[in-house]
Amino acid sequence: MAGGEVLLVDLVKRFGDFTAVDGINLDMPSGEFFSMLGPSGCGKTTTLRMIAGFERPSEGQILLDGVDMAQTPPHKRNVNTVFQSYALFPHMTVEENVAFGLRYKGATKQETKQRVGTAMELVQLTGFEKRLPSKLSGGQQQRVALARALVLNPAVLLLDEPLGALDAKLRKRLQVELKALQEEVGITFVYVTHDQEEALTMSDRIAVMSQGRVEQVGTPTEIYEEPATAYVADFLGVSNLMEAVASGAGEGGCRVALGEFSLVAGKGNADTAGPSKVTIRPERVDLEPQGTTGANRIPGMVERVVYVGSVLHIYVNLAPGTRIQVWTQNDAGAQAPFVSGQAVVAYLPQDALRVLPDAGTPVLVGAEIESA
Repeated sequence: MAGGEVLLVDLVKRFGDFTAVDGINLDMPSGEFFSMLGPSGCGKTTTLRMIAGFERPSEGQILLDGVDMAQTPPHKRNVNTVFQSYALFPHMTVEENVAFGLRYKGATKQETKQRVGTAMELVQLTGFEKRLPSKLSGGQQQRVALARALVLNPAVLLLDEPLGALDAKLRKRLQVELKALQEEVGITFVYVTHDQEEALTMSDRIAVMSQGRVEQVGTPTEIYEEPATAYVADFLGVSNLMEAVASGAGEGGCRVALGEFSLVAGKGNADTAGPSKVTIRPERVDLEPQGTTGANRIPGMVERVVYVGSVLHIYVNLAPGTRIQVWTQNDAGAQAPFVSGQAVVAYLPQDALRVLPDAGTPVLVGAEIESA
């Protein structure tokens, strides 16, 4: 199957006075697994629908292998879409569902049988051809929807939260399988999700979106380890975001003040000055005994310890009034290293602390993300 490059140029979509997509530019190279990540209302699904041809852009270009498809109807684009609902025909067998699109492509019976067989083998459903969708599990139905899309040999496969209806355990398994399938067929996958773990697990690159705009594009490692904005830092994974005042470059980074405590942030723009935010991931914070001294250390008090299996989540109130999370590995059988009310010192390593300019961007907290 041939891959396809998708290039979005100054893409805008308005619904009356509301701008759903506000001038985004994205390059999705051939053969890449590209995800658009963000909460409900950020414009990711609208963007996908424009690539598919279900929505016409108000402005901008949608280039598929260099050809502008912005005004081309869906059936004339070499793309196919897998929806969250799967949209299988309940009265048709699995084989008939997969072969449905080939009816309109002029495929012979022999060609149809061969292509359906290949598609079924790709999604590991050989032997299920004569079953009705009602006799399949949710994961199997999702694979049928994938086979129906892949049998048409699209240059680009668009996926609109296709794992959203599945239970958590099955979703995790299919995340790995879906990435392996993409690598096997070698075509471009454009994936829409609000699930950060899905995006991190499967993507070659991710575009984090907010309010119709792209906040940052990069590999999962780049976006997680080097967020460009407070919004990205807080949305992708769990991040300790703290209000600070930056005073420009110091030895090894940017000098920042949290209340009366001076720190050095080794990540981000070292020349940042004025009101800012500093961020550090929970797994990078170390807790030390009360009285420990040294650079980038702030005293605090353990508020509570939450057991979540392999990891302990420790909530600490720092002296400046900031509350942070600390994740530490659970040493099974050992005595709990920290207890509520215990005085500690939080060590925020310089190479893990990032300073971010305070651009005034609203930051979603975890509860808001879950409800979006």
